[in-house]
Amino acid sequence: MADETIGIVGAGIVGLATGREIALRRPGTRVVVLEKEQRVAVHQTGHNSGVVHAGIYYPPGSLKADLCVRGVSMLREYCRDRGVPYDEIGKLVMAVHPDELGRMESLYERARTNHVPDLRKVSKEEIREIEPHAGGIAALHSPRTAITDYPAIAREFAKDIEASGGEVRLGFPVTSLTDVPGGIAVASGQHRVRVDRLILCAGLHADSVARMARDGQEPRIVPFRGEYMLLKPDRTHLVRGLLYPVPDPRYPFLGVHFTPRVDGSVEVGPNAVLALAREGYQLGRISPRDLLGLAAYPGSWRMAARHWRTGVKEYRGSLSAAAFMKDAEAYVPGVGVRDVVRGGAGVRAQALDRDGTLVDDFRIHRTGRVTAVRNAPSPAATASMAIAEHIVDAVFGEA
Repeated sequence: MADETIGIVGAGIVGLATGREIALRRPGTRVVVLEKEQRVAVHQTGHNSGVVHAGIYYPPGSLKADLCVRGVSMLREYCRDRGVPYDEIGKLVMAVHPDELGRMESLYERARTNHVPDLRKVSKEEIREIEPHAGGIAALHSPRTAITDYPAIAREFAKDIEASGGEVRLGFPVTSLTDVPGGIAVASGQHRVRVDRLILCAGLHADSVARMARDGQEPRIVPFRGEYMLLKPDRTHLVRGLLYPVPDPRYPFLGVHFTPRVDGSVEVGPNAVLALAREGYQLGRISPRDLLGLAAYPGSWRMAARHWRTGVKEYRGSLSAAAFMKDAEAYVPGVGVRDVVRGGAGVRAQALDRDGTLVDDFRIHRTGRVTAVRNAPSPAATASMAIAEHIVDAVFGEA
């Protein structure tokens, strides 16, 4: 139906990609993106590592795997068209202990099933040819894995929406959603916007905004802060490409790795500690409301019972730079506390089910005129354009 107005809550990269996709696919439809901040891409998009994932880690057949593989090619083309940095610096997923070799082999088979391009197994000697200062006894080399500037991409998406006649309305924190004849009224205090359909891409606030639409209580968002060190400028030459660990399925997060950025800096990290506020980018930021919400949710306690040992280890790294760098030294031997300074931090919106399970895949709900993105974990930025296709198919019944 032409001449509809579609509202989108959230001007992160997924919300903006979705708005752009609607504008391209359905001419005559007006898109209005509503964002509480004064600029786009402030939260997860603005704190993203910048990695364009190739699809190595994700279970074959999952939405993560399918949308990541498609999203990479779309993103590469878009960046080249818009002049946004897109640098295929490559990635080594390195085994540093013999007991990791079996997991590395399984990861290789998974990546092959996901059609990761040009992936190959490399020996200890070949690692040194690719990364002269790296450790490791064997690795997977993904030469097509890239880095980019996701906030810049988000700004381009916003321009596309506005060029199509849409609007990105900033400084509009959503306070209520009300059904009205033929649509939904989205309110921010005394201001209201009427839309025919609404898509929620609220990231760190995905569950609270979805509850306004009566989408249910689950999953809930648990914020995890990821803290980074930065290699000092005179040490960045030690790392050419991305250096990642072989994931351990016993633990919910990937672990510390080395990430070159498009600005020439090199991040080391992140760890993953429970944030005491949804927007808890600083260690001392505390939100009593967010903490009470976590404490009242049974899934929080069940998650803690399963992963408390990991939590203690991560907090140790948060409080001690030496502890933080201990794991990192296995991947670049000799790099320690003297070679780094404290960097920034991001907060990951981790969806959590009532049984304490960390939701691993994308989760999208549709309730009447409202479609809610309840979980959009990594590789959401990589896959943003493909996720947008998937969301628009769901909204308009085209899947």
